[in-house]
Amino acid sequence: MRCRYCHNPDTWKAGTSGQYATVGELLDKAERYRDYWAAEGGITVSGGEALLQIDFLIDLFEEARRRGINTCLDTAAQPFTREEPFFSKFERLMRSTDLVLLDIKHFSSERHRWLTGHGNEAVIDCARYLSDTGIPMWVRHVLVPGITDDEEHMRSLRQFIDTLDNVKKVEVLPYHTLGIFKWEQLGIPYTLTDVPVPTAEQTQRAEEILVK
Repeated sequence: MRCRYCHNPDTWKAGTSGQYATVGELLDKAERYRDYWAAEGGITVSGGEALLQIDFLIDLFEEARRRGINTCLDTAAQPFTREEPFFSKFERLMRSTDLVLLDIKHFSSERHRWLTGHGNEAVIDCARYLSDTGIPMWVRHVLVPGITDDEEHMRSLRQFIDTLDNVKKVEVLPYHTLGIFKWEQLGIPYTLTDVPVPTAEQTQRAEEILVK
């Protein structure tokens, strides 16, 4: 995706940032903090989009499972498809996944495309798959004034969530501008410069609708 409010645009171009590491190196580093984990603590993989590296992610989560480490996938699900070879890999990944944090940017596919460059069909289908297979899920929604805070949209999103059997939590994430400096450094025009952060009242109203 190319979300208009992305705080990590430096991850858009593969191979230009980050460090290389093996599965063992990553998990050895994570395990240094075991004493701080609660009963369900473990690792969360996000991005960018973690599913773009699904082969490595499978190896990572399977080894984490062998070590008794809980696993959480933070994804916008745009790469999701029921076509092969991706689908079989995704099914295998889910067998080692304890929780999915699913970002639903907008319930209107048209507005989702304007906001991210893609429709939301893959995202919605992924949510249904996770529900059908019983994978625990949190739904997260970024609240952007004038873009994702329309009451009709939020009620439609809530009605969709009500059709899912696996949603353990819904989170409203207030839009922020902390990543704008990255856009400036990369020379990418930021199109939401006139959009304010949501007020406490706007956030509370969204939570009243979405977080029942």
